[in-house]
Amino acid sequence: MAGVMGGEQAGAVAGKRSMTVREVVALAEQKREAGLLGEAESLCRQVLQSFPQNAPALHLLGIIAHQVGNALAAIELLQRAVAARGDVALYHSNLGEMLRLSGRPKEAIASGRRAIELDPNHPTALNNLGIAYFDAEDYESAERCYRRAIALDPNFAEAYSNLGNVLRSAKRLEDAVVAYNRAIELKPNYAEAYNNLGTTLRDQTKVAESEPIYRKALALKPEDPPTLDNLALALMELKRHDEAVAILQRSLALDPKSGRSYVYLASALLELDRGEEADAAVKRALALVPDDADALNLAGRILLDQSKPEQAVASFCKAIAVKPDMLDAHNNLGNALKELGQVQEAMECYYTARRIDPKATAVFINLVDAKPFKSEDDPDLRAIEELAREMASLTEDEQMQLHFSLSKAYGDLKRYRNSFEHMLQGCALKRKQIDYPERETLWLFDRIREVVSPALMRSKAGLGDPSDAPIFILGMPRSGSTLIEQVLASHPKVFGAGELKDFDKVVKSVHGPDGQMIAYPEFLPSFQGEHLRRMGAEYLKRLREYSADAPRITNKMPSSFFYVGLIHLALPNARIIHTMRNAVDTCLSCFSKLFSGEQSFTYELGELGRYYRKYAELMEHWRQVLPPGVMLDVQYEEVVEDFETQARRIVAHCGLEWDEACLAFHENKRPVKTASALQVRKPIYQSSVGRWVPYKDQLEPLLRELPIEQPA
Repeated sequence: MAGVMGGEQAGAVAGKRSMTVREVVALAEQKREAGLLGEAESLCRQVLQSFPQNAPALHLLGIIAHQVGNALAAIELLQRAVAARGDVALYHSNLGEMLRLSGRPKEAIASGRRAIELDPNHPTALNNLGIAYFDAEDYESAERCYRRAIALDPNFAEAYSNLGNVLRSAKRLEDAVVAYNRAIELKPNYAEAYNNLGTTLRDQTKVAESEPIYRKALALKPEDPPTLDNLALALMELKRHDEAVAILQRSLALDPKSGRSYVYLASALLELDRGEEADAAVKRALALVPDDADALNLAGRILLDQSKPEQAVASFCKAIAVKPDMLDAHNNLGNALKELGQVQEAMECYYTARRIDPKATAVFINLVDAKPFKSEDDPDLRAIEELAREMASLTEDEQMQLHFSLSKAYGDLKRYRNSFEHMLQGCALKRKQIDYPERETLWLFDRIREVVSPALMRSKAGLGDPSDAPIFILGMPRSGSTLIEQVLASHPKVFGAGELKDFDKVVKSVHGPDGQMIAYPEFLPSFQGEHLRRMGAEYLKRLREYSADAPRITNKMPSSFFYVGLIHLALPNARIIHTMRNAVDTCLSCFSKLFSGEQSFTYELGELGRYYRKYAELMEHWRQVLPPGVMLDVQYEEVVEDFETQARRIVAHCGLEWDEACLAFHENKRPVKTASALQVRKPIYQSSVGRWVPYKDQLEPLLRELPIEQPA
């Protein structure tokens, strides 16, 4: 609260000698500025005992009440000061600021305007009135106030920073940066201005530049939760989510009741695939701010990640009810409806999101996935192409999403060269963003084959949990696993649980006596029967959370192929289905997708080919070490060629009697996650067979790495 204290000419006694009221109030102000609020309050009350209507004492006591957090008392005291001396601009200005801070913007503006009427050339009053206008979203009036304050006091750093705020809200970002820099020039230790400058740089997509600015703000004001939150947001945009989590935990230690900080924390945890922690954080956020649109939207995302699309829909709808123009919630609602097979309703959500922001590339990529393109004149294609003309002005993420969108649309239209060109550029941008440790990954394939030997498999056979409920459907991504699960999930005795991370979580829960995690497969040689039974039982416990009574439950996490030997040892009666597809078709389909989860090996053709080769070697190893009848190889091309024969074979492998419902898999209304959610709601079709052939001239880096010769 800026300004000078007023005074009166009466007398009072303070201490051992007589002092005027003016002197006592001045002494109280000195005490307040020194942080001795109790002594300052005592002096003011001493004055008010003799002079209850002394305006300077009432005003100063109101400021002290504000500083100790008693907002109601502060307002009441300042109102008394105004009643006693209604001609002092400072009193009206400070009363307006107190009213603003208490969420009473209209009254704040009225008090601020009265201050300016009394003293049109009072910079502090103009600045305070500007803040009240800003809170009321009257940005033009706020800007006029700030500029008038600066004209009267060219060294008014706070007014420059506030001007930056209003310019940023008006999307005049370059002007805002100039204003913040001027505030910092005038006041080099101005932490708030650094914080605001950092956020404006983020708005300009200069995220890397914002980080040192936020850190400068924190060097000046280390325990400021808003700045810590902003730094965390910058780190999240820079894909440094682990660091963001640590910063947000620090922020919450300072302000445990910040619902906003919990929202940010949940978002960072979700990106790190720490879903259970993210769920706990967002629930804490909603307990603090139950009507926060961001918290509701994030809760929906977590529910969607937990394969609970119906509940996710409800959460997204609540977010939209709170904030009807929330693009992300409309987009996410579309994704949830798509999982539920409500494609037309999903498309309406995407179109609503596009109306909110016609340049939202994150919406385009979902929209093109949900529809086939049949005409060059498709208005959605024209919109994407129009936006592509501004490619250079977009962020890397936006460019990447646009390239994948165009690739899919052009592929539908059989413009294969154009499709592959955008596929290549989109993958190159994605590859820049990820850390794929290829050497370590390929080594792991070899290490698994070395450790999980035929001798080890024989020595530990039959020791695990005997349940026959689990069915694992695994293989390379885009190899037909979603189709196979949909067939099985149409059987009345099978619950299709989708892509579950639970077995992976059980594997990663293995720790040694020192409490340190032991990596797979290194723990397996020392595992005894009790360890294998416990591992199998823990997985079954998790599996029963998806269905308490289904005789069979599927898990179609493709990467479970790493664990095939361990799955059989921990669950010897579990059935395993290995989905296969032409190697080049599989790899091209992977290369064409911007996966929602990290498939780090799919964005460079040579890396993809080498990964596939090691996968093929590992699967051959599993065929050699598993007993007959445990794992069934299912070739996608054979499924589409003779569907019923293959469907009967799959059902029989799972120990189930045949049911005709498996032939009508496309009529199954169960939620379907993954990139194949729309395809499995159609009858069997063969158009995906040989998909690679039109692209063969561009696929040489892939073909030379694959383990088998491909047909010409």
